[in-house]
Amino acid sequence: MAGSRSTVLLQGESGTGKELIAKALHMNSPRRERAFVPVNTGSVPPDLLESTLFGHVKGAFTSAIASKKGLFEIADHGTIFLDEIGTTSLDTQAKILRVLQDKRFMHLGGVQEIQSDVRVIAATNVDLKQLVREGKFRDDLYYRLNVITIDLPPLRERLEDIPLLVDFFLKKFCEENDKNVRQIAPEALQVLLDYGWPGNVRELENAMERAVVLATGTLLGVSLLPPQILGRTSSLPPLEPHPEASLFDIIEDCERRVITDMLEKCNWNQTEAAERFHVPLSTLNQKIKRLNIEVKKKSRE
Repeated sequence: MAGSRSTVLLQGESGTGKELIAKALHMNSPRRERAFVPVNTGSVPPDLLESTLFGHVKGAFTSAIASKKGLFEIADHGTIFLDEIGTTSLDTQAKILRVLQDKRFMHLGGVQEIQSDVRVIAATNVDLKQLVREGKFRDDLYYRLNVITIDLPPLRERLEDIPLLVDFFLKKFCEENDKNVRQIAPEALQVLLDYGWPGNVRELENAMERAVVLATGTLLGVSLLPPQILGRTSSLPPLEPHPEASLFDIIEDCERRVITDMLEKCNWNQTEAAERFHVPLSTLNQKIKRLNIEVKKKSRE
């Protein structure tokens, strides 16, 4: 599909490599000599996103002291990658839809239409269909984006990729850090295979970089792996209920342990945990409160 002009929607958890796929589509397309412009729509403040995408004229708003091109203009005849598309406002969605339909847009505060021949690749780590049902995402834009869909499975569902990725990252970080680590110990590789990888490929990359930087010899051993990976390779310990515990108490204890384990794997990100449990965030929050689970602050990794 790289040679096509059609819009592509990439779906997958955070860290599964959606931007890498977008770059691969661009670099194998007839547009590869033109710009590839990535923008994380979730990291741009809503009041600045429209100006970022479509540009503005001088005086369009208080701080607009000069006219500025938007990313759709910069990406003309190239590819624009809209990451976290589900976070955009309905107003911005309407303007993105118009670009897809008519290949035209106007600068913020402008009156002149600008043509833009851009291939759009969008990505999301949330269920856009659910957002459409909730009225938070335009159904017409969803169908425009969802021409070709690529679902990126999480790393825990493609364990056969881990040895290949480990080898790639080992060579990459040895070269960057002038190290001579030649191989990973079998027991260390097994730890990586047993881990759940809530952060997906990005987390594996960070773990490998850390291990290579700390290495002093030619073998990457278990001791060089991050503590959070070493602490989460085994399943929950066996449940040993109190002899006088009722069935209700045992079920509550199981539920508490499972939720706490998932929160730890998600670095105490309740939104991510709710997504992995396939339940609304409000439902998870209610259970956390009812079960008296102490929610820890997210660590900075």
